[in-house]
Amino acid sequence: MKTLITNIRELLQIRDTSIKKVSGKEMKVLPSIKNAFLIIENDCISDFGSMEICPEIKADITIDASGKVVLPSWCDSHTHIVYAGNRILEFVDRINGLSYEEIANRGGGILNSSKKLNETSEEELYEQSKVRLEEVMIQGTGAVEIKSGYGLTVEGEIKMLRVIKRLADNYPIKIKATFLGAHAFPAEYKDNHEGYIDLIINEMLPKIASENLADYIDAFCETGYFSVEETERIMEAGKKYGLQAKIHINQFNAIDGIAACVKHNALSVDHLEVVTDEDIEALKNSDTMPVALPSCSYFISIPYTPARKLIDAGLPLALATDFNPGTTPSGNMNFVFATACIKMKMTPEEAINAATINGAYAMGISNTHGSITKGKKANLIISKSVTSYYQLPYAFGSNLIDEVILEGQRINYL
Repeated sequence: MKTLITNIRELLQIRDTSIKKVSGKEMKVLPSIKNAFLIIENDCISDFGSMEICPEIKADITIDASGKVVLPSWCDSHTHIVYAGNRILEFVDRINGLSYEEIANRGGGILNSSKKLNETSEEELYEQSKVRLEEVMIQGTGAVEIKSGYGLTVEGEIKMLRVIKRLADNYPIKIKATFLGAHAFPAEYKDNHEGYIDLIINEMLPKIASENLADYIDAFCETGYFSVEETERIMEAGKKYGLQAKIHINQFNAIDGIAACVKHNALSVDHLEVVTDEDIEALKNSDTMPVALPSCSYFISIPYTPARKLIDAGLPLALATDFNPGTTPSGNMNFVFATACIKMKMTPEEAINAATINGAYAMGISNTHGSITKGKKANLIISKSVTSYYQLPYAFGSNLIDEVILEGQRINYL
């Protein structure tokens, strides 16, 4: 099937196949074509260029994008979309002054989600999760990483990863699965860290590998959760099963874990609300992508990742949602994009690069996603009529998406 999009006001993020990520000053550059066309054949981009050279073809579908901007769909490299229930009461607790740590210490937080998840059937978990997935798809997300981590038992973690696999099988969106058994220590292992880490390494990982349920491995490296040494053990164990690391780190404290992640060739380090000069030096000349989660900072009122410090040091940066029931109950990448501009002082060009090509890199799919490139997946956002793509973050409260195309299919979940 052929789809032809014509009269595009501006076609954004035109990249050569060799570009996998952009860093430092390069993040301010967003290649584009004004008054453009784009051709989709089946699920891939086959051609694009100026309307002056638009070929005469017989298309099955023709879309007139006059006045509209077209860009690659968002690549959200950090989410926890598969969860049970919600944590609305904790939202009110925070309004009443309780901190993240205080909520966790009284049985809330991750352990609260774990209890709900283990009480929920796999079928019900799938039904709840697919609603969230459909929502982010119509908001323009075309690739998403989804983590386990609310099971904290062998059965619970397997259940989550099976649901993630089922979502990947049933929807036209690229999904990468991350095993996050090291999200928190279950109550029964509070004083027996060694016992729970042994459970992760010797029972969870072999079962997950036998069913081929995960692409990556993660750990919450933070004071009160997994130490740097414990996180290194998790990363080493993952390597034995071919699982590269993507690590939660520096959300509340800098505990010298960034260097350890780089040493273990982590694909990404995520959160980074607290960043030291030593962390930046460790990331320089590495293949590890820093990932910022600004809607988490917004929701729980913690500092924002210092984007300017990272980018001005020559580093790349990706943006993701952290969609989860406790600290970011939203998977709206449009809000993330706008918040990065408004609160983190990223230019729109930097933020689009961070949410597309760099987001794709942070989930290992920049060869197929994240840019307008011949042969890549036809994952596109078509805006409503706008004066400029700057209007997208400027009008942060407006829905400026007219249409979403994922893998060549027009998406419309209502």
